[in-house]
Amino acid sequence: MSILFLTILFPLIGFLILSFSSGRLSENGAATIGIGSVGLAALVTLFVGFGYLTNTPDSAETIHLWTWMQAGQFKIPVSLTLDGLSLTMLSVVTGVGFLIHIYASYYMRGEEGYSRFFAYTNLFIASMVILVLAENMVLLYLGWEGVGLCSYLLIGFYFKNPANGAAAMKAFIVTRVGDVLLAFGLFILFREAGTLNMRELAQIIPVSLAAGSPEITWATLMLLGGAVGKSAQLPLQTWLADAMAGPTPVSALIHAATMVTAGVYLIARNHVLFLHAPEVLHLVGVVGAITLVMAGFAALVQTDIKRVLAYSTMSQIGYMFLALGVQAWDAAIFHLMTHAFFKALLFLASGSVILACHHEQNIMKMGGLRRKIPLVYASFLVGGGALSALPLITSGFFSKDEILWGAYVNGNNILMYAGLFGALLTSIYTFRMIILTFHGEEKTHAHELKGITHHLPLAVLIVLSTAIGALIPQPLHSVLPAIKDIGESKLFLEIASGIVAIVGVAIAFALYQGNQKLVNSIKNSAIGKLLGKLWFHAWGFDCVYHWLLVKPYLLIAKLISNDPVNSALDSTTFAFKLGNKGLLLTANGQTRWYISTIVIGAVILLVLLFWL
Repeated sequence: MSILFLTILFPLIGFLILSFSSGRLSENGAATIGIGSVGLAALVTLFVGFGYLTNTPDSAETIHLWTWMQAGQFKIPVSLTLDGLSLTMLSVVTGVGFLIHIYASYYMRGEEGYSRFFAYTNLFIASMVILVLAENMVLLYLGWEGVGLCSYLLIGFYFKNPANGAAAMKAFIVTRVGDVLLAFGLFILFREAGTLNMRELAQIIPVSLAAGSPEITWATLMLLGGAVGKSAQLPLQTWLADAMAGPTPVSALIHAATMVTAGVYLIARNHVLFLHAPEVLHLVGVVGAITLVMAGFAALVQTDIKRVLAYSTMSQIGYMFLALGVQAWDAAIFHLMTHAFFKALLFLASGSVILACHHEQNIMKMGGLRRKIPLVYASFLVGGGALSALPLITSGFFSKDEILWGAYVNGNNILMYAGLFGALLTSIYTFRMIILTFHGEEKTHAHELKGITHHLPLAVLIVLSTAIGALIPQPLHSVLPAIKDIGESKLFLEIASGIVAIVGVAIAFALYQGNQKLVNSIKNSAIGKLLGKLWFHAWGFDCVYHWLLVKPYLLIAKLISNDPVNSALDSTTFAFKLGNKGLLLTANGQTRWYISTIVIGAVILLVLLFWL
C-alpha cells in the first residue's frame, strides 16, 4: 500500500523525461520510456491490488503524502485512497492504458512529434490516476483538470491543420463548462459540510441536510453538470465526435481507459450524495437514456469509421449513466470495465484499418478487407459482438444485462425499454460498419500489417472482450450498494436482450449485405433525406449552439474590439504623449526660437506681476 503513489510517479517521470528531451530521443528510446512508465504503473497496480484483496478487501486504505494547502479550517492533504472502486478504476486505467501505449508505439512510427505524443499520454495517465485515487474533491479536481488539458493537447496533436486545433479548442471549452459547474458544486459542499474529504462528506451531508433539500439538490446538480461535460452526455456531448481529430490511439485512450469514464466515476464515488437527492439521481438516468438513443441514431448514418465508434462511446456511457440513475451502481462500473476492453479493441482495430487503407477513414470507400487483415477483422467481430452484447460469448452481454436488470428491479421500465431499444440500434450500426468495411467488394487496396506491437494488444483485448473478461471480479460490494433482490429470475430479460442483439445483427446483414436497394430507397426518400441529415449532424446541436452561443459571442467581441473602458484608461496615456510631443517641438536647436520664447515668457511674467 505504501508504494501506491508510484502509480502516479512513474508516468509523471516518463512525462518529464520525454518533455525535457525536446525530441532528441530516438523513437525506440521514446517508446521505451513512454511504454515502460505505464507498464511499471500497471505492475505496481497488480502488486498493490493483490495485497489489498488478500488482506483487507472490505475496507479502504489511505496513504497520506503531504499537506497541499491549509488556510484556517480549510486543509487539503495529498492523500490517496484505495478501495474496491478505486482499485477497479486504477486497473482499467493502467492495464488498458498500457496496451494502448504498446499499440501506439507501432501506430505512431514515423510521425512528427513521436516523443511529444508519449509525453502527453504519460501525463494523461498520471492525471487520471490522481483523479481515481484522490481522497478529497480538490485533489480529484486537479486530476480532472489534468485530463482536460491532456485531451486538448492530444486532440490537437496534428496542430498544423487548423481544423484539428479547432476540434481541440472545442473539446477544451465544452468540457470547461462542466468543470465550472463542478467547481460550484465543491463550493456548495464545503459551505454545507466544512470539508471536501469524500468519506467525510458521505457521513456529514445525510445528517446535516434533509433529503431533497435545495442545498443538496443544487450541489448534486453541479456535480452532474461536471459529469455530463467530461463524459460527453446530453447537453454537453458535442465535443466527443470532433475529438476524432487526434491520432487513433488517443481516441482509444480517451474513450476506453480515461477521460470519458471520469463522470461515471465521479457520480459512483459520491453515490451517497446522489441518494440524498433522488430527483437529481433520476435525472442522471434520464440523461443517460436519452443520450444513448440519440447517439445510436447518429451512429447509424456516419461514414467515418472513427465517428461511428465515437457516437457508440457516447451511447455506452449513456448506459452507465442509466445504471447510475436506477441505482445499479456495480452494474455501471462493471460495464465501464467491459466497455474499456471492447472499445479499446475497436478503436485500435480501426487504427489498423486506417493504416492498411493508407489513412482512408470512409467506410463507404472500403470493403472486402477481411482477407487482407484477418486479425483486424477478428478484432472487429469480437469487439463489435461485445458492443452489441451478443449473448453468452461476449463481455458486453453480461454487463449490459446487469444494467437492464437494475432498471427493471427498481421499477424504471421506461428506462429499461430505452436500454433495449438502444441495444437494437447498437447491433445495427455496429454490424453495418463491419459489413461495409470487411465484406463485399474491395474498393481500397489494403496492405498487410505486421509486428508484435501491433498484434499483441489486439490479441489480449480480443480475449478480454469475450466472456472471459466478464469473469474478472470487481470488489465493489463494500463500496457500492448492491442491486436489491426481488426474488425473481432475470432469465427472461437475458433472453429478451439476447434476441434484440441477434435481431439487430440480422437487420444489419439484410440491409447492408449486397446491393443495398432498400437502404438506398430509404435514403433517397424525403423523410430519409431529412432524418439522414439530422442524424448525420448529431441532431443539430452544433448548429443550435453556434447560433445561440458562438455567433452572439463573436458579435459582442466585435462590438467591443475597441474596448471603451480600455480606451478611457488609455486617454491619460494619450494626453501625456501629446504633451511630450509638444515639449519636443520646443527643443529644436534654433537660437531665434529660444530667444523668442524667452522674451514671450518674460512678457507673460511682467503682465502677471502688474496684474497681481
